[in-house]
Amino acid sequence: MVREISAGGVVVERLAEGWQMAAIEPRKESSGSSGGKKASQKVVLALPKGLVDPGEKPDQTAIREVLEETGLTASLVTKLVDIKYVYVRSWGDRERVFKIVSFYLLRYESGRIDDLSEEMRLEVKRALWIPLETATGKLAYRGERDAARRALSYLQSHPEVG
Repeated sequence: MVREISAGGVVVERLAEGWQMAAIEPRKESSGSSGGKKASQKVVLALPKGLVDPGEKPDQTAIREVLEETGLTASLVTKLVDIKYVYVRSWGDRERVFKIVSFYLLRYESGRIDDLSEEMRLEVKRALWIPLETATGKLAYRGERDAARRALSYLQSHPEVG
């Protein structure tokens, strides 16, 4: 079985109304059927993430992917969780892949959300801020909802981050 190692970030910024989190809307591969009710009309929100490059540490990958997919520069606060799952490639060899995605809590430093390169627009339709407190109801993937939940819990128990 092939192994893939990825990393991503929960980027947060504290505003008067509370913690905001950067999310992305990935560009859909096709607008065809996704096996069900109104799936093609539903907005899919996800966390920025990508494969760890050779010689790169996962936390460096998370910071790089956040910059590429959201336009934001962020700094490391802490590791949140490793999500592990198996999937079957839907392209090429249709091989089973064991995937590990490490998610990190990152603090917003600079940049403008959704300020992306033209190349990145092929992958990311848009990047946006959403309230961290409601992120678990908006993110499409269970492991990413868990990462957002852990980020909120960490921030609530570590007020010095704010």
